[in-house]
Parts: sequence; C-alpha cells; structure tokens
Amino acid sequence: MDLRITEIFHSLQGEASRVGLPTVFVRLTGCPLRCTWCDTTYSFTGGEMRTQAEVLAEVARHPVRQVCVTGGEPLAQKACLPLLTALCDAGYDVSLETSGAFDIAPVDPRVACIMDLKAPDSGESGKNLWANLAHLKPKDEIKIVIASREDYEWAREVLQAHQLDSRCAVLFSPAQGSVEPAALAGWILEDGLPVRFQLQLHKLLWGNMQGK
Repeated sequence: MDLRITEIFHSLQGEASRVGLPTVFVRLTGCPLRCTWCDTTYSFTGGEMRTQAEVLAEVARHPVRQVCVTGGEPLAQKACLPLLTALCDAGYDVSLETSGAFDIAPVDPRVACIMDLKAPDSGESGKNLWANLAHLKPKDEIKIVIASREDYEWAREVLQAHQLDSRCAVLFSPAQGSVEPAALAGWILEDGLPVRFQLQLHKLLWGNMQGK
C-alpha cells in the first residue's frame, strides 16, 4: 500500500523516553485534528506518494536503529499499520506518535505508542478515544501538552481518575509560548505528580525548523 509522505529525515529524538537518540522520522501527511498549538501544520496537506518499499529504502540510508512514525496523524492512513509492521520486521526499534483519536489496538505490539491525550485548550479534547487506555502497554507513553493552568488541572484529574501512571509513563509538556516551563515544573513538584516533565529537545537546539 502506498503512503502519502511529508518528509523523511534523520535527527535527534526530541521527546519521550527516547529523547536524544539519533532517529529516522517518517512523517505521514494529513490530520483530522486542528490543535491550537500544533507545530506541524505543514503536514496537513501536500506530501508525496511513496511505496512502502521506497520508504523502507529511504530509512535504510541512515545508520540508526530508531525509527519514529509521526505526522500529522499517521493512523489516519490505513497503510500506516503495515508500514509499522514492516519496520519492526526489518529490525528497527519503532515508535509511533499518535493523537489518541484513532484506535491503537491494531498497532503491531512491537511498536511503542507515544499517545497524546488532548487537554481542553487544544480545542480537540472531544476527540480523545478513551478506549485506547485499555490497549496501552508498559512500554507505551502518554503525552499531555499543557497550555494553561486549567489544562494542568484537567490533566491532573485525568491522571488520578484513570490511574494513568499505573499503565505506562506519563509526560507533561508545556505548550510553547503558552505556559512557562518553570511554572509547569513547579506545579508538578507542588502536587507530587508521578509524571515526567519534558521540553522538546529539538526546539531547544533548532527552534521550529522543519525537518529537525
């Protein structure tokens, strides 16, 4: 099955537990969500049709074992699922960055799902597919982008109500330009939350440059 690809590039992983690792990113085109703080709006449209074999060949050009399939929303393309399996079969350590609005149950179990839960200020909290929580594996991760104190309080309530930290690692990340990182860090420490605070390493290194 062919895929619509925005870009394939080699960089450092900027988020989650694999932060800092050299990684090949496969960014699929298209997303039905429109989060207010989205930093990859260029991936909503355009892209280039590539066969799965072409994608695998491009990934193989880079001397790394970490591959991250991202978007947009990669699961919006049906061909994403067989691509994930093919990457695992090729021996890569594969992660998937997904909005949490699509069913993750069919994802190859070898893949680490980095799944968002959308807080209210994203404008897309109604798209959270809560049934996905039951399909999370210990090696998966939940990411919540925080854009306000209200978002933080929502995230804290969700964390406790669903015992998210008992399922997998939970990451709280400040929305760039909306919440001061030190403020979010302080709230987490004050409440003693069992979450990981994260900043996006790639933005610290290269700003909002595409392909980084």
